[in-house]
Order: sequence, then C-alpha cells, then structure tokens
Amino acid sequence: MKRFHVHVHVADLEHNIGFYSQLFGTEPTVRKADYAKWLLDDPQLNFAISSGKSEHTGIAHLGLQAGEAAELAEIGERLQAADAIALAETATTCCYARSDKYWAVDPQGVRWESFHTLGDATTYHADAAAEAQAASEACCGPAIETTDSAPCCGTSAKAAETGARCCG
Repeated sequence: MKRFHVHVHVADLEHNIGFYSQLFGTEPTVRKADYAKWLLDDPQLNFAISSGKSEHTGIAHLGLQAGEAAELAEIGERLQAADAIALAETATTCCYARSDKYWAVDPQGVRWESFHTLGDATTYHADAAAEAQAASEACCGPAIETTDSAPCCGTSAKAAETGARCCG
C-alpha cells in the first residue's frame, strides 16, 4: 500500500496540532517537541508538521510513502526513467524515522520525497552533528536547486558551489 505524504513547516506547533487534530478527527500518531505526524487510513495520508526546521512556513515537500521496499524500487525506476532523481538515500534518519528514499523535484520546483520506512528513530536526524547541520540548512535532506534561483532539499552542484540553503 502506498500513502500520500505532505510535510508542512509551521510557526506554532501546538496551535497546528490542535487544528489538524480537529480536521483529521484524531490526535497525531507521532508527537515530539518539534514534530507531529498523522498516519491516516481514510484518506491514506502521511501528514507531518515540524517547527524550527525552516525560516519559511508552508509546504516543505510532498511525497509517496511505500509500504514495501519493492514499491519504493518501482517508484525509483519511474523517477529514473523521468531523469528526476536528485538524491537517493539508504537507511537515512530524518523526521524520527529510518528510511530508504528518493528525492526529486517536479518541473514546477515542488520537492518530492518517495520513501520506505525501515523503523523509528529517537532523533530528528541521524546524530547531533547531522542535527546541527540540518538546523543550519533548515531542511530535510541536503540543498538542491529547483530553478536557477531557488535551491531546495536534495543535492546539486550549483547549490553546493553557491552555498545555497534549503527553501521551506
């Protein structure tokens, strides 16, 4: 089973938890000091919010959560055929979970994260060094360029050259 994924950066986590809990009719499945996630079955949605990860609020990225490794491999093959993979990660830690994932950017510059969750993690990122780096970059994943002037998460030679940071 695949599940649609939306991640939103918010300014006030508690206020947004209250709003989305009412909207979805349930409390978050995962709740941390800087993060909350709802795993909904109707509609099939992985909806996450986080605070303090970006100076920008709003949609961070969209995605597809694969229920099995084979489903993620199929998504990866489709992204490869579209020449859209910006970054492939294995056993990475982000958002309090360990995952294999593919980052891509659509023609409009919208970031897409396709992933298969391997298990829970106790930190937002892999370790304290990664957490500090991510806080300075303000995103999930390293910087990628979505247009000539709009860097985002993933990898890009131009973003690395210019020191560009992630967008929200």
